[in-house]
Amino acid sequence: MGEAFNAVDGVRISFQESGAGPTIVLVHGSGLSRAIWRGLGYTKALEERFQVVTLDLRGHGRSEKPQHEDAYSMDLLVGDILAVLDAAGVQAAHYVGYSAGARVGFSLLASSPERVETFTSAGGTYRSPAGQIESIFFPGYDQALDRGGVPEFLRQWSNAAGRDVDPQTAAAFLANDPAALRAYFRRSEDEPGIPEADLRKMDTPTLLLAGTEDPLRHADSERAARLMHKAQFHALLGRNHGQTLTPASPVLNILNSFIRRK
Repeated sequence: MGEAFNAVDGVRISFQESGAGPTIVLVHGSGLSRAIWRGLGYTKALEERFQVVTLDLRGHGRSEKPQHEDAYSMDLLVGDILAVLDAAGVQAAHYVGYSAGARVGFSLLASSPERVETFTSAGGTYRSPAGQIESIFFPGYDQALDRGGVPEFLRQWSNAAGRDVDPQTAAAFLANDPAALRAYFRRSEDEPGIPEADLRKMDTPTLLLAGTEDPLRHADSERAARLMHKAQFHALLGRNHGQTLTPASPVLNILNSFIRRK
């Protein structure tokens, strides 16, 4: 396990390396942690051909958890990724981001394309997430975190979904600090996203994945594929946002084929 420190504000980012070969960086979604990649089978499958770098976004997992909104600006999140690449001695990597991790990836591509060999967005968007967070979780998620912490958040999320949150996801959320998570979500609501004019300038090979039952991210991914010069879109049949990564085997097949052809 390694540690990197953001050059701007010094926030500590926890990361892990395994395997050997070209570097692939896996970045999780909101409320999760790097453990999700191993739990779903991605790390084991990919470390056979790659040096796999997984990290905890600030405010998540074993990384530092600031409790003020300004600590979660997109510029700082991108700086965290660059700090991890530098600490791992990696000039450029294949980048795979799920949901919020994909959103960070779009911004990394906009600001530092030389650090990205290929970009894969799984259930991601280049747009601002404003108004979308409630659709992913449930209306009133912020109040739930404020009044009852993560356990109350999980209870209301389960009720809204009509089923219990799966144990891996619940464990990841329970490892978070509710005040830090609220600050992270609130700042996310204010982020502007990437202008479509900037997407048209991007020429990094890009793979966009989204479930057919994830209408917002499906539409945004299709749109991005039309705008970006070297992008391709693959729909994941029957999957909603939470199912984007699982089962892993079909996603890994698409990802490996994409990287081989890039």
